[in-house]
Amino acid sequence: MVEGWRNGFREATNSKPLFVTIYATVIIGVLVSSFYVFSAIYSPTNGSSSFLSFPPLSTAGRIHRLPQDNATLELPVAPPPPPPQQALPPPVLEEAQGKSLGKIWVSPPRDKKMPPLETFKLTKELFGERVKDNVIIVTFGNYAFMDFILTWVKHLTDLDLSNILVGAMDTKLLEALYWKGVPVFDMGSHMSTVDVGWGSPTFHKMGREKVLLIDSVLPYGYELLMCDTDMVWLKNPMPYLARYPDADVLTSSDQVVPTVIDDSLDIWQQVGAAYNIGIFHWRPTESAKKLAKEWKEILLADDKVWDQNGFNEIVRRQLGPSVDGDSGLFYAYDGNLKVGILPASIFCSGHTYFVQAMYQQLRLEPYAVHTTFQYAGTEGKRHRLREGMVFYDPPEYYDSPGGFIAFKPSIPKSLLLDGKHTIESHFILVNHQIKQIRSALAIASLLNRTLVMPPIWCRLDRLWFGHPGTLQGSMTQQPFICPLDHVFEVNIMLKELPEEEFGPGIGIREYSFLDNPALPKQVKESWLDVQLCQEGKEGCEPSNNTSPSQVLKFPKRSNEDTFKAIFSSFENVKVIKFSSIEDAFIGFSDKEREERFRRRVKRYVGIWCCEENKTPGHIYYDMYWDEKPGWKPVPPQTPEEDHPHL
Repeated sequence: MVEGWRNGFREATNSKPLFVTIYATVIIGVLVSSFYVFSAIYSPTNGSSSFLSFPPLSTAGRIHRLPQDNATLELPVAPPPPPPQQALPPPVLEEAQGKSLGKIWVSPPRDKKMPPLETFKLTKELFGERVKDNVIIVTFGNYAFMDFILTWVKHLTDLDLSNILVGAMDTKLLEALYWKGVPVFDMGSHMSTVDVGWGSPTFHKMGREKVLLIDSVLPYGYELLMCDTDMVWLKNPMPYLARYPDADVLTSSDQVVPTVIDDSLDIWQQVGAAYNIGIFHWRPTESAKKLAKEWKEILLADDKVWDQNGFNEIVRRQLGPSVDGDSGLFYAYDGNLKVGILPASIFCSGHTYFVQAMYQQLRLEPYAVHTTFQYAGTEGKRHRLREGMVFYDPPEYYDSPGGFIAFKPSIPKSLLLDGKHTIESHFILVNHQIKQIRSALAIASLLNRTLVMPPIWCRLDRLWFGHPGTLQGSMTQQPFICPLDHVFEVNIMLKELPEEEFGPGIGIREYSFLDNPALPKQVKESWLDVQLCQEGKEGCEPSNNTSPSQVLKFPKRSNEDTFKAIFSSFENVKVIKFSSIEDAFIGFSDKEREERFRRRVKRYVGIWCCEENKTPGHIYYDMYWDEKPGWKPVPPQTPEEDHPHL
């Protein structure tokens, strides 16, 4: 098992620039966590094999009922519908108030001076002002995560929860939250205000701050629901947590194989994956205080220990027995700590929510989603939440000055459903879509519009290590709509690249963008449908005339000049949507611009990982695969080949 993960680590380090910095700093942590994941997946006692025999469930936005002929299929682009409380309203922050707590989202008067920093110091009194039913919900971060924090707070206030506090790791965030009316306290870290990469020394410092915070707050006598900023609440968790009053700690996990099919705690004997400290609830018991104190001491004694690995190591010193016959709680750590594992189906990881859609298949309502199991850093986390329509964005995000362009992807049913799910069939399917997206990116660049990415269908899952296509025992359906970061380097797509080398930037939006309730009326009602036609046929000539139903007929294989001439008449239209993008554009007239465009988009695609029993086992996607006769999806054969196709 360890060797398999060691290979997975090599995949990560070989996938430049994807994982080199990340994993070089946390190799020990990854290996330990990896052991837990593998144990969960391949444990012979996980008792989950019965899930493999479940009939496929038709989940809206995930697995669509498809025609059984072999005709070309225009796939629906509707995203998976959010649970009832999930979709954010238009981003106008409203007042929310607890029964006895101060108001949230009510900004102080602008003529009022910022109180001294001492006012925001961590004290029992400050926490006591926000506690309700002896519980307080806390997250923390620096200014780089301001939008994540606002999203986190907005979801909680939408759920009528106001017993919340945000720890500010820099004064810039503290001041910004104060002026927005968000309850905030100073963590005294005075860290950088920029994003910190996963696994970096600053990332590790943030982890230690979490442990110090828990150790400081528990003696106040309050229950603490501790959250990472890259998660959101979709349903009020307070009633669920109250079902387990005897628990000292309730923790989420990285479990990807279901152990229960209802909303009870995961069966602890079957959870081999790491306990994930991005969502966990602490009660101020002596056992919990003892655990927090030792956890803190371990991390302060060795700055190379990852906070989550340290937690898992000490909690797992003793596992069992069960506290009783039916609660799901068990003894751990020193034999006195009572622990429960929150079910991964409804306290979701990035895999159980975005890949498996486990809650949909089990007909459950999710409480939370944490953006783990993704491959594009902070930008990838943000994009995942946007795909799920659970991220808070300002109004300008939904009304880009240049407008938007979208298209319906066309996929033959045979590519999607016929034959076995293999590496070859996966790449044939994805490459077919990459080619269409490449054309759409070119048109978006040409017209200076933001591209609404289509949903991408995959046959195989993506992970950090070799696997047979999906995780054994998981509920991953094949095929499935995979997150954008499974195929594309979202962080590179959103990065500002020098225009003189890579041409003008191309804005993108998530595939669910046009279905988001936050989309303003002026965008929804400014729409042009474009239908491609064969030039020479009646009614198919370059023209800016539309039909009475606002449909524009546009010739296939048009050049740059034709696109500019026709669509310049529609500059004020917010959304231009093509019924198909195949063969729409034959290329740029300006060859220098085309070369810059090619340099840009070649960097947009990532890797699939990983083929079993191969080192290396990752395979690079190629934006221009169709220009290389005989192209095949195979891992790099030599060290010289182990790089993106640039």
